[in-house]
Amino acid sequence: MFGGRGSIRLLTIAGIRIGVDASWFVILFLAIFWLSRSFGNVLGGGANGTAFTTAVITALLFFLSLLLHELGHAFVARRHGIRVPQIDLWLLGGMARMERDARTPGEEFSISIAGPIVSLLLAALCVGIGVVLDGWTRFWSAASLEGGATITPTFLVLSFLATMNVIIFLFNLVPAWPLDGGRIARAIAWKATGDRGRATRIAAGLGTFFAWLMAAWGLWLIVRGDLGGLWWLLLAFFIGQAARGAVAQTRFTDSVDGVTVADIMDRQPVSVPADLPVVRAEDEFFLRYRWSWFPVVDTFGRFVGLAQEERVRGAARSGDGTVRVEDVMDRTAAADWRIEEDEPLEALLASEPLRRHGALMAVDGRGVLRGVVTVEQVRRALQDAAPGGA
Repeated sequence: MFGGRGSIRLLTIAGIRIGVDASWFVILFLAIFWLSRSFGNVLGGGANGTAFTTAVITALLFFLSLLLHELGHAFVARRHGIRVPQIDLWLLGGMARMERDARTPGEEFSISIAGPIVSLLLAALCVGIGVVLDGWTRFWSAASLEGGATITPTFLVLSFLATMNVIIFLFNLVPAWPLDGGRIARAIAWKATGDRGRATRIAAGLGTFFAWLMAAWGLWLIVRGDLGGLWWLLLAFFIGQAARGAVAQTRFTDSVDGVTVADIMDRQPVSVPADLPVVRAEDEFFLRYRWSWFPVVDTFGRFVGLAQEERVRGAARSGDGTVRVEDVMDRTAAADWRIEEDEPLEALLASEPLRRHGALMAVDGRGVLRGVVTVEQVRRALQDAAPGGA
């Protein structure tokens, strides 16, 4: 599902920043409040403390299951070479933020289906543990939040998580953009038509249709006095907005179709040889051009890292004439700062490293540095592509 831009960092998992929006704390509080009352009815009036503790544990495990759902997307995306810098949880679920879109229908499908599969496996795991512990009948009673039967807190936790993960599984398969089901629908339409733009419009149309259905259902619930309809209205609003945004993005993508990184990049980048002594690098590059960094290339012209002013100057002032640029350069930049020169302009629009660094190194299939593309160059290209542009 989707989320807000700003978030509070909680932890990092496998290099992925995990954050929560401020709205997450609101929904966490409401979940604990509702679960405490429901669990209190099942566990009995004298178990208020136990019901509250169970509610807190259940709510946190529920959000953990949402995180695992998003990690399913993230890890499959990584297998396809898509970097996922962060995952955010918020009021309406979670979102794995990917640096680029899928390049093929197969990528789109496998990434999209991964999250629902994780949710289904979590539901099956909870059901399996619950049935093994004390049978199907008591597990179903706990899942239905039925009072009267002897239900343990463990059963309540397992049954609720199983139920919610089944709901997450089914809900995310609804073919409404930007839900997982909408992305799966786009992958299928993309495969059938061979046109990603057309497939996106089809998925967005389904998203708009289901947004209206959700809004109608929410209004019906409110008319009947059920304030839970407000949640459906909120969900309908965001799905509708996302669907309209996808259509607008597709129209814009069509206007820049065929434009690649090579078309807008600076084809004469200033680069530093990796085997150059740092003393010479400081004098010939940093003091001459007054830039804070330069791309570093090996003897074959391949982009191998980034020379940063602070590191080079520090090494130069050490007085060791044998230190070369390759000894102090940032080697991780060779992966984080690069983009293929034949990538479409659309890939730059979704590039988180470009937003973070302000520039990327354009390389060919052999990794040879061919140019530098900056945020300003992308901005000019967008202005030229816009109606009335130069």
